[in-house]
This record gives sequence, C-alpha cells and structure tokens, in this order.
Amino acid sequence: MQVRFFAAAAAAAECEATTSTASSLAELRDELVRTLPEAFAEVLPQCSYFVDGVRHEPAADCPLDGVSTVDVLPPFAGG
Repeated sequence: MQVRFFAAAAAAAECEATTSTASSLAELRDELVRTLPEAFAEVLPQCSYFVDGVRHEPAADCPLDGVSTVDVLPPFAGG
C-alpha cells in the first residue's frame, strides 16, 4: 500500500510517501518509527490516519488487508 505524509508529518519523515506491506495500522506505525528519521517518532503520536479515506484516531488500530492508501496527517491549525 502507499503511505502518504502531509505537512509536518512529511517534513519529519523527510519524504512525502513510502510503501508498506503492514497488516495493521499498529504494525504500520511501528514500521514507520523504525524506518524513518527519529524526528518522525515525535510527530507520529499527534497524527491522524485516513485508511482508504476513512479517518482513524492516533491510537486506533485496524486491519490493512486490501488497503491501497494510508494518509498520515498531523493536526492542523485554523478554522
């Protein structure tokens, strides 16, 4: 699946996207912390996830079998 990063998450990851074969959102988070720059681990707990367009909270877990895209978004300011 494709994993896309936005705003501060992309800056901390030092890339806008990567790929993964993780089988769950929890496994994906662990993989990202292991493989991306250390600064990303500080941003990750604040991020929300959109799994094929469905929003999941930072601590949520869900299976990723058959998923094509996970978007990682930090909190946004504004109104």
